[in-house]
Amino acid sequence: MLKTEMRNEASRHIDQMDTLSMLRLMNEENRNACNAVEAATEEIAHVCDITAERMAKGGRLFYIGAGTSGRLGVMDAAECPPTFGVSRDQVIGIIAGGEKCMVQAAEAEEDNAAEGENDLKKHKLCDKDIVIGISASGSAAYVAGALEYANRVGAVSVSLSSNRETPIEKAAQFSIVADTGAEVITGSTRMKSGTAQKLILNMISTSVMIKTGKVYENMMINLKPSNKKLKERMIRIVCEIKTCNAKTAEALLEAHEWNIRNAVQE
Repeated sequence: MLKTEMRNEASRHIDQMDTLSMLRLMNEENRNACNAVEAATEEIAHVCDITAERMAKGGRLFYIGAGTSGRLGVMDAAECPPTFGVSRDQVIGIIAGGEKCMVQAAEAEEDNAAEGENDLKKHKLCDKDIVIGISASGSAAYVAGALEYANRVGAVSVSLSSNRETPIEKAAQFSIVADTGAEVITGSTRMKSGTAQKLILNMISTSVMIKTGKVYENMMINLKPSNKKLKERMIRIVCEIKTCNAKTAEALLEAHEWNIRNAVQE
């Protein structure tokens, strides 16, 4: 049996616990998710290096998954343009069943391997690209189909799951396994496994953006002025780098069409 489908002995009688005990147990298991990510850092680092190398040469990063895994991929991809100033077609999240499945569960979608391939074909996947297939159980046919297609076109294929020796791991060139073990609620991988996936996707996208020059020291040098909060953050960044006041920083940004890189080089 897959570890993610096993019963967790610590939560066997959770239905009889008081609320505080439930929450403490859940939080303790969340710590185990962090430990699982720590144990997988070498695998994650290898994928980060390959991804950064490919993206520096014009490749795109694709996340593809079903259900919770797909939603987490779409979310991480959606946050890259405002955070790092990249275009929407550089980091792309794909969920089985399409956009409607971001807000409405459609569990049967994960069983269709052909659709995993077709969804990548719509983006004209090529040998410069990287595809990270995400499935907590590691058994989603949709994800395996996507990874097998990535292999055929020469793209880099990576599996991300919480179990070893799974169909998606066997389909991928590289794998990341965050062994989160049995869930608090048996089989509910939106919990620990989902937490681990969110952490890992954040780590991959952030490290890749750092390695491809989208971050200066620990500041978001490629921000876009899309709202008041981000404009204020950009002003603070210029103040920090140029050691100037807010008025001067804003003037520099306005003179350079709100491009931080150009503003700080003046």
